[in-house]
Amino acid sequence: MTVQKTGAWPVAPTPFNDDGTLDLDGMKRVLDCIIDQGADGVCILANYSEQFLISDEERAILTRLSLEHVAGRIPVMVTVSHFATPIVVERARFAKDCGAASVMIMAPYHGALMRGTPEQTFEQFRKVGEVGIPIVVQDAPLSGVELPVSLLVKMAREIEMVQHFKIECTGAATKLRALIAEGGDAVVSPLDGEEGVTMLADLDAGAVGTMCSAMITEHIRGVVQAHREGDRERAVAGYARILPAVQHENRQCGFRAAKAAMVEGKVFASEFCRHPIAPLGTETRNELLGLLRPLDPIAMRWGH
Repeated sequence: MTVQKTGAWPVAPTPFNDDGTLDLDGMKRVLDCIIDQGADGVCILANYSEQFLISDEERAILTRLSLEHVAGRIPVMVTVSHFATPIVVERARFAKDCGAASVMIMAPYHGALMRGTPEQTFEQFRKVGEVGIPIVVQDAPLSGVELPVSLLVKMAREIEMVQHFKIECTGAATKLRALIAEGGDAVVSPLDGEEGVTMLADLDAGAVGTMCSAMITEHIRGVVQAHREGDRERAVAGYARILPAVQHENRQCGFRAAKAAMVEGKVFASEFCRHPIAPLGTETRNELLGLLRPLDPIAMRWGH
């Protein structure tokens, strides 16, 4: 059965110990915190989970641990992106076997110059579709791959498992409108991304949910819920209230913001980021926490 992804689907941060090893107990606490935030689902091993700093063995450990610990309380999406199609297929199959509700994939790319053509991108998604698990297409600027609306619509119509679309490119609202208009019912879930920094415009364009970070999930979800209930005035007010923090996260902190908030809230103990990622600067961290405190986010008080 096709299920639309609505509401807030935060990306779970991956906690490390100070020595750089995985903090597996902390990962469980991250998932529990996200559930207590009221998330409609959770995504693991995405860019904001530091997927590019995690080994294949660690991916398997985190996938299995997350699915077992969540135990059906909310649906779990697993990011399986890789340049090599056989690896993406293998990852998708493993996620499905572990009980994932869906997988998320960026277009194939490696570095600045190796990028999949539209034909190669379509073929990679087609092969993953054969695994038989719903697919979220991540249209992310990180890949550097242009995914025109015509290609997205073709995938939605011709690959049964391609159902959901996280649009976080420049001009996302315009692209969402075109995707919805041209894709029709084949586009099950048009989604906002990029921490929700363009969420209001994207919701106005027809997005039914957002994939944010886990920093202020409950506030993000409140904006989506108000908008879906037709109360745009409340949605605008909620968006305006959280935008300074989201903007600071998006432009100054990146994935380190959710870690800072959760360490402050004793969800886990360390903000460690693996080299070559630099730690969050003291001034930038203090500015972030100053913007978050008036919002009283669950992440900053969950473990107290």
